[in-house]
Amino acid sequence: MSEIVVVYELDRPVATRPAPGPAGGGQRSVRRVHAAPTAPGSRTATGPRTLCGKDTFAMETAPWKPSEHPGAPWYPAEYRSVVCPDCDAVIET
Repeated sequence: MSEIVVVYELDRPVATRPAPGPAGGGQRSVRRVHAAPTAPGSRTATGPRTLCGKDTFAMETAPWKPSEHPGAPWYPAEYRSVVCPDCDAVIET
């Protein structure tokens, strides 16, 4: 298999009433971790779809690079519980 890029599907932001004081850019949590092939002609840019077929447009590229961690899973260990089972199955085959 060619290089893959790890991408995060983030939770949708919840509309909340603004609190007094400075605006805070709350972080969105990772809903699911996906794998995507690299874009044609690139080793780092994400292709348009994940291995399970989801659009990568609104996903965030993870700093984790599987090629830099031989012997480790393709995803960051701290996100093991939210790995996309379909992407994982494609990689395992």
